[in-house]
Amino acid sequence: MDLGLKGLSAVVTGATRGIGRAIAETLAAEGANVAICARTAGDVEQAAEALRAYGVQVHGAAVDVADGAALEAWVADAAAAFGGLDIAIANVSALAIAQDEPAWRKGFEVDMMGTVRLVDATMPWLEKSRAAAIVAVSSVSGREIDFTAGPYGTFKAALVHYIQGLAHQLAGKGIRANTMSPGNTYFPGGIWEQIEHGNPTLFKEALALNPTGRMGTPREMANAAVFLASPAASFVSGTNLVVDGALTRGVQL
Repeated sequence: MDLGLKGLSAVVTGATRGIGRAIAETLAAEGANVAICARTAGDVEQAAEALRAYGVQVHGAAVDVADGAALEAWVADAAAAFGGLDIAIANVSALAIAQDEPAWRKGFEVDMMGTVRLVDATMPWLEKSRAAAIVAVSSVSGREIDFTAGPYGTFKAALVHYIQGLAHQLAGKGIRANTMSPGNTYFPGGIWEQIEHGNPTLFKEALALNPTGRMGTPREMANAAVFLASPAASFVSGTNLVVDGALTRGVQL
């Protein structure tokens, strides 16, 4: 299936590993130009070089999404490099699981405001696009109470509300907005690999909850996010697409 992404331009935050990296690779494989950012310059350079192998334009920079001015400058540079922007994908998370005030502040600045800032920064270009789309990566922890109840789950739930509001506000401008909520996703260096070695009991319990008997992969999450961002999903807006292998049991109405 042709997703209609060839020649479009996207920005993806937190795109050097895990779900964000897989999203960037999937976009590039579909022919989209991709701008990526993360906090570590070396990781960004390595990821950008790998993405160029797909034959698309790539722009990378070391950016902390909690720094609004830096994020805005990165978006402007990407738009200048590509001649515009069509897709904004907010993927970064602080993974703030602790219950103390610093964790709440970090979750707010990175997960919540990092997404708001990305949307605001890209809006002038999205308004000019013929295929404008916003996708925010939420989590099943925004739907159900689990061990991440606190900053992480709270702000992931808030993202769904924020993005659905945008979908209604921006529909008249032809801009779509959706969230994708991954279930437990395993990859080298990721949080679940850390839990597997640091807290094997929790890892075993989490694995047992999924009726598929496994966790998801970054590629499986990326496929869903990129579909939502693509013209193939032209009538999909205001949706929270849960990709969890039937992990969650709540009915999404």
